[in-house]
Amino acid sequence: MIADLKPYPEYKESRLLWVGAVPGHWDLSPNRALVRKRKVLVGNTHSEHQLLSLTKQGVIVRDISTGKGKFSADMGTSQRVRLGDLVFCMFDVPETPRTVGLSRHDGMITGAYTVFEPISGSNTQYFELFYLAMDDRKLLSPLYSGLRNTIPSDRFLGTKTPQPPPDEQVAIVRFLDWANGRLERAIRAKRSVIALLNEQKQVVIHRAVTRGLDPSVTLKPSGVPWLGDIPQHWKVVRNMALFAHRVEAGIAGLPVLQVSLRSGITAEELDQFGRPKRLIADPTKYKRIYRSDIAYNTMRMWQGAVGVSPSHGLVSPAYVVLNPRRNTCPDYYDFIFHTDVYKQQVNRHSTGIVSDRNRLYWDSFKQMPNLSLPRFEQAEIVAFIRSETSGLNVVISRLEREIKLLREYRTRLVADVVTGKLDVREAAARLPDEAAPNIGEDDTELGDEIEPSDEVVAA
Repeated sequence: MIADLKPYPEYKESRLLWVGAVPGHWDLSPNRALVRKRKVLVGNTHSEHQLLSLTKQGVIVRDISTGKGKFSADMGTSQRVRLGDLVFCMFDVPETPRTVGLSRHDGMITGAYTVFEPISGSNTQYFELFYLAMDDRKLLSPLYSGLRNTIPSDRFLGTKTPQPPPDEQVAIVRFLDWANGRLERAIRAKRSVIALLNEQKQVVIHRAVTRGLDPSVTLKPSGVPWLGDIPQHWKVVRNMALFAHRVEAGIAGLPVLQVSLRSGITAEELDQFGRPKRLIADPTKYKRIYRSDIAYNTMRMWQGAVGVSPSHGLVSPAYVVLNPRRNTCPDYYDFIFHTDVYKQQVNRHSTGIVSDRNRLYWDSFKQMPNLSLPRFEQAEIVAFIRSETSGLNVVISRLEREIKLLREYRTRLVADVVTGKLDVREAAARLPDEAAPNIGEDDTELGDEIEPSDEVVAA
């Protein structure tokens, strides 16, 4: 059905750089004719409202019980959000990976966002889809200005948005719900296969790093409950016996490296949202890292944000840099740090006010128990794991590439439909009635690459 879509018979220029030509029968309406700014402060009645947040999944209700949605002590700038309101982030900052979300809840949200309520007759679902498409394709840059790179509310309200006839907006929303649902199911199926393959990898890795490669070796109690029995000739030591804490100021001329959950340490020039990383002008504010050092993100070590450095470079001051001692094979311990049991222990030793922002500092890390075994045996285990998991990694990489292509196709399809490049009226009329899909769950992992607090903001 998607392959049969064709352009409209007639177009006109919209005079909007980020839209181009639109169907000849579409209107162009200033946003102030479609939405108006809502500015109702919550004040001291904040406990009566759900706390909302704009995320990759849209506007969600934060879970207060876990500490992830803790109320701020000063609620004076928080504002009410009604069901059907549009929540915008008018700041072009890495901390917000989504520009707009349609609220499906009543609640409250921090004053850092701008809340718009629909004017009677406007289709907020189409409005949301349109601006998400513009944001996904990085087309809103003409609206940003100033040192803080923001979109002034007056400028946004004066900006024109294409307006298909009301019944056509309904058709567009219906078609994209259907198309997104099909693509979402395909992506989720591939992610399920990836999860199973990663489980297989974990079994191989956990067995090798905690038991070694010789199945006939005599075992002994480790004295550490989560480790269980270990080979007779292995020892349990503190991390300080395996690593030294490297604290060296950065120098000019070295690449800025970053730790991600999926890729270890890399020298990517873009952040996880496709934008150039904002860097500190003074290189001495960074930490120096050497080839084969290990670095971890203090706030996300418990999730596996750790890796071995492939080169000399600079890292965020929020990282801890570990200098392996002479008999320490960094790749072996990198595998240990990524096992589920070790990540659980990291979480236990991390401290902080809010549970999902707990940090593991060197003083706690150095006291954590770990395994000590001959260096040659560490290297043998590393070689075995790489050999045993190489086939799994090939399949996982292929599936991840396919998912990336599906996402890129979805982004292009939505943009083409909401801007009138493709006519979906007949296709939408032929769709069967079915429940709308829960779009966005697959995107929960998209923000895992870099925690916002890791972003280094220009001084």
